[in-house]
Amino acid sequence: MPVTRRALILALCGALPWLAATAQAQGTASDYPDRPIRLIVPNTAAGLIDAFARVLAQQLAANMKQPVVVENRPGANMAIAAEATVRSPPDGHTLFVGGSAGLVLGTIARKKLPYDPVRDLAPISTLLTIPFYLVARPSLPAQSVQELVALAKAQPGKLTYASFGTGSSQHLAAEILKSKMNIDLLHVPYKGSSEAITAVVSGEVDMMFNGGQVLPLVNSGKLRALASTEPKRTPVTPNLPTMIESGVPGYDVTSWFGLFAPAAVPRPIIERLNREVGAILLGSTVREKFAFSGMGMTSSTPEELGARLRADLPIWTKIMRDAGIQPE
Repeated sequence: MPVTRRALILALCGALPWLAATAQAQGTASDYPDRPIRLIVPNTAAGLIDAFARVLAQQLAANMKQPVVVENRPGANMAIAAEATVRSPPDGHTLFVGGSAGLVLGTIARKKLPYDPVRDLAPISTLLTIPFYLVARPSLPAQSVQELVALAKAQPGKLTYASFGTGSSQHLAAEILKSKMNIDLLHVPYKGSSEAITAVVSGEVDMMFNGGQVLPLVNSGKLRALASTEPKRTPVTPNLPTMIESGVPGYDVTSWFGLFAPAAVPRPIIERLNREVGAILLGSTVREKFAFSGMGMTSSTPEELGARLRADLPIWTKIMRDAGIQPE
């Protein structure tokens, strides 16, 4: 057998697995989806993220001609939902609405997890960015962040702030304020958002950082908003200063959510889902329904979402270690 012919045969043999995998991926993508899609949500039902996920599921179902069933898997700072996702077949029929609170902060706060969010999840698209708002009980004698800082310096360790637990986004947002302004605040962790918000409304705790769900309470006078945490003012609170405008240098704390699938989902399926999600987020239905919330609806490429996840891990690791929070 001539050398050139032998080399050609060997090359073709070596290419057969790749050609088979490519053909399988193309076939899978052309048939996708061929049954209902499961959308795993790490939050309890009836909350803001759950409501958004259900609208997203409805739109996806209409566009992809298959039911999209929302499955709530709350608990363990999104770890329960994430683990259910990574253990699912990588065929695009299980999707996960994952957020920075769990995939970044939750990963750093745990010594051991049964998955690696970078290795075991396939990014599809960013969905939301969510600013926080610093809110206080109306009776607190501080009308601004500057007055709050002055009050905290006059009474070290006396002012209290609520969070959803040690290592949560709300906890770290306050710890960054403490660090940047050299003030001492007392942390009071709660099991969930409703308990923490109730504690501030009732005056049991002085203040907290939270998302757009506190804005109706601000509008009704049950809470006082002092600032937002994004670098620029949010569209729903154009008259509310940012933390930076309020004299806290370099303060930028934003939570995000994205759509993920198990790793090894064929690339054509990832690209199809990315296109569908991008079109939904640009449409008026979702934007109008959640205009009150202050959530920024923005899509991205899979690579951009993956890069954001990888970049956030070392940044927040340093913040948590500086705050004295060690993995459990």
